[in-house]
Amino acid sequence: VQLQASGGGLVQAGGSLRLSCVASGRTYRSNAMGWFRQAPGKEREFVAAISWRDDSTDYADSVKGRFTIARGNAKNTLLLQMNNLKPEDTAVYYCATKPYNLGILTQDYEYEYWGQGTLVTVSS
Repeated sequence: VQLQASGGGLVQAGGSLRLSCVASGRTYRSNAMGWFRQAPGKEREFVAAISWRDDSTDYADSVKGRFTIARGNAKNTLLLQMNNLKPEDTAVYYCATKPYNLGILTQDYEYEYWGQGTLVTVSS
């Protein structure tokens, strides 16, 4: 499975960005998917996740009410709509997937495949 993340860029505080992640190669009928981020000098942290079973979602407290995770029309596409961005959202954002899993996964060690990351920079 290959994951390609895109949509990052430079935005002012209060602005919006939409990240996309497309899975290719050997894809699976059911998979948990999520977004993580890593800021300079910090550990990677959970951002949002979505389940295959019913598209239920979970978010880090720091992004609740501002970010929305969703699957695209093609189930192999993952989206992250980020609104009201803050400078502390600056990080490399990674998408990840775990095949044959119907749940919501919030720990990075639970995921099997990772994208290459896309940089989001929020200026104050």
